[in-house]
Amino acid sequence: MGRKKRSRVSGDGDGAEENGEESAASPAAAESKSLYEILGVERTASQQEIKKAYHKLALRLHPDKNPGDEEANEKFQQLQKVISILGDEEKRALYDDTGITDDDALVGEAADNLQAYFRTVFKKVTEADIEDFEAKYRGSDSEKKDLKELYTKFKGKMNRLFCSMICSDAKLDSHRFKDIIDQAIAEGELKSTKAYEKWAKKISEIEPPTNPLERRVKKKKSQESDLMLAISQRREQRKGQFDSLVSSIMSKCESKASKASSSEPTEEEFERARQRLEKQRSKGRK
Repeated sequence: MGRKKRSRVSGDGDGAEENGEESAASPAAAESKSLYEILGVERTASQQEIKKAYHKLALRLHPDKNPGDEEANEKFQQLQKVISILGDEEKRALYDDTGITDDDALVGEAADNLQAYFRTVFKKVTEADIEDFEAKYRGSDSEKKDLKELYTKFKGKMNRLFCSMICSDAKLDSHRFKDIIDQAIAEGELKSTKAYEKWAKKISEIEPPTNPLERRVKKKKSQESDLMLAISQRREQRKGQFDSLVSSIMSKCESKASKASSSEPTEEEFERARQRLEKQRSKGRK
């Protein structure tokens, strides 16, 4: 079979055929290409996009469709290696970090040790880590340095500054930031701007918070406690309403039972009724 027409996969994962262009790189050229380039996908491609690109290339390069074509066979073998790495999330992550493409280096004890190393260096960030960082950062020299740099960058436009300043809260930090910037302006470190002066005037007219450096996590926990208290109170309220409803139903049942018992005929009434019944029967016989 001739090889006049070559196939390739475009960067978005969709196949496109063009004359004179090859989809999978030749063995020699592949050494200078990343595995993503060989498949024709971006580094950010999803697993589904990677598998889709692989299947399209595999169909075109399969030996059954290219009998006697050694180059196509070599590309097909190379394609299996590519998918064995990019198709495995752990191997892919390791490849992204190290660029290693050797299968032996991506499995076994060496790979486990390397992955453990990366997990140690880039450990998972928890909510507690974020809260701890925030507590240490707010009020620190690093925060002051970042504040001054952003003030200069945005030319005193504090609304934009708060959008970029990490761990900041306009309600808590406006007065505190104003004091820091005013001091820097007075010392000649920063230059005042009209945008800043307008903002600073508004802030001066607002009462400052009592404890601006208080950890916001405490407020969050307080809100959670208030929510739990409200839920508990609501449950007690519903329980009281249910108990009241049950008591009302039982009271009505008892009242009906009492009326039923008081309406039973006395012995005299029963006897008079029996006599009337006997008279009616006697008249009927005559």
